Amino acid sequence: MGPINLYYDFRDIFRAPRLALSGKKIWIFIVGNLGGFIVYWISSYLSIFLSGISFNHALAQYGLYPFLYGNEAQWYSWFIYYAGISAWVLAILFSCTAVSRVTLKQLKGNDFFSSGDAWSYVSKHWHAIVFSPAAVILIIAFFILFAGLFAFICTTPFLGEFLFAVPYVIYFLGSIFTIYSLIVLFVSILYTPAIVGVYEEDTMGTVFNSYSITIGHAWRIVLYHILLLPLLVLGLEIFSWFSMNSIGFINYIFGSEWFMGAELTNITNYAYSLVCPQWMCDAVSSLRNQLLDLFGVYFYLPSIFPVSCTIPPTAISSAQTFASTLLSMSYFLIGFSIISYGLSILSVGETLMFVTFKKKSDDDDILSRKDEDEIEEDIDDEFTFDEDINNPQDEESLPSSIEHDSVQEEE
Repeated sequence: MGPINLYYDFRDIFRAPRLALSGKKIWIFIVGNLGGFIVYWISSYLSIFLSGISFNHALAQYGLYPFLYGNEAQWYSWFIYYAGISAWVLAILFSCTAVSRVTLKQLKGNDFFSSGDAWSYVSKHWHAIVFSPAAVILIIAFFILFAGLFAFICTTPFLGEFLFAVPYVIYFLGSIFTIYSLIVLFVSILYTPAIVGVYEEDTMGTVFNSYSITIGHAWRIVLYHILLLPLLVLGLEIFSWFSMNSIGFINYIFGSEWFMGAELTNITNYAYSLVCPQWMCDAVSSLRNQLLDLFGVYFYLPSIFPVSCTIPPTAISSAQTFASTLLSMSYFLIGFSIISYGLSILSVGETLMFVTFKKKSDDDDILSRKDEDEIEEDIDDEFTFDEDINNPQDEESLPSSIEHDSVQEEE
């Protein structure tokens, strides 16, 4: 497959759902999400345990989705809990960077760039992903700290009033820059994976690009996301429809009275209730309706093979419980694949936006530039070519006919 020709405008955003529908990209997000979720799950239960709740009681109450809110806990419990959340967020940002790298290669026509290569790239550039938003936070903290320092100085009797009134314009400009930096922080979280994955920037370059695209493409950021978010909702709706109806189709065949019958119903319903309890089903449904209301879109895809999440009314056997637990792992991965496709749409969309921003502002066609992988390949090829020239074949490797001719010339 050759390079993809972009329009470098809003029309490229409509490519995001199609480019995101890739097993490679979805798998990257599944790996990242799963790793982040495991760290969050462990830290959450640890924080709950340190708050005085037994593990068995917490496991019976929260199941797969623990959270510390609603419990009285010490500061260290909250620290551990938020550390788990931060680890999950970082795992998602790393996954976004890997997907942005894969998207860049795909746009250039390289479909053989693997997920392992993408993770190797992330391992070399993780500093910029972590420290770029942190640098913006430090800039904001620096201005707030100095504002507090000058506010303290202004408490000086008699001079305080003048120290507040005379340099007020400086305070005003600093306040504007601080508010602007707060907006940049949000933009940085969105675009840092694309900047690092596509433009190969370090921390300072990523921070500079975050400030640059915020002030230079503010209206495009808003407009493009107004286009991307409905595509995200629609893509998730279709993808989840296929996933849920596929589960329902399996249940329809295996749950026939000729085969497993009521036994399968008990196993699947209990497994589904473990992965998606009623409160989560209600929350997802409410969020979906709110998003559709926000964009003024109302549609519903009827289920061909509906899936029931009703807990079996009677106690099930130990074998069925064990089978349901094993089945819930598959359901859990399917649910993660749905979430991962949504994140893939978002990541691909941000990548396309950043490529467009650089083309619009700097006339820099990123797709025509050689990235570091291509430069390394060129260097390796040149090194191999120089080796071939500097190491000619030995006489023993020459064809016998050439050796015979050389012997005749000596005679």
